[in-house]
Amino acid sequence: MIHLKRRKREGAGEFSTASMADITFLLLLFFLVSTVIDVDTGIGLTLPEYIPPEEQELAPLSKDRLAALLINENGDVLLNGEIIAIPQIQDNLIERIKSKIDLPKNKKLVVSIKTDRKTNYNLYIQALDEVKSAYFKVREEYALSHWGKKVKDLTDDQIKELREKIPIIISIAEPEQVK
Repeated sequence: MIHLKRRKREGAGEFSTASMADITFLLLLFFLVSTVIDVDTGIGLTLPEYIPPEEQELAPLSKDRLAALLINENGDVLLNGEIIAIPQIQDNLIERIKSKIDLPKNKKLVVSIKTDRKTNYNLYIQALDEVKSAYFKVREEYALSHWGKKVKDLTDDQIKELREKIPIIISIAEPEQVK
């Protein structure tokens, strides 16, 4: 009987790892390029032009034009001195905004939002959203009643007229110092 010996080949079961670094680098590069990073852009506010204090003209503001919204550090929301829940802000402002539509710009409603230095930021944003929503709802109703269209379907001239009729006037007052 003849026994055949198997020859062991060198390197059997092994493979070259020389290109492994290249493959790893390409995979890493692929995932870096294809990954979408969500970036918060912040609050979209249009800030007024800077006017030096000596050139500023202060106009008296009557109480019927002012909706004073105060958010304190305890999370209480007050509209003109009365405690209100955040979801009720919109309903309370809609009628006041509507009542000022046909008045000149210097007679329109001004919503003043004032906070405390320790106010929860989330409450502030929710209140600001409710105020803006009130203006947007009034604009939407106005567009439907006057042009029979939604705001997104209006022409540029109609949007300009809508913004003049129902300007969003929000005063964000400086927070008060808490001692």
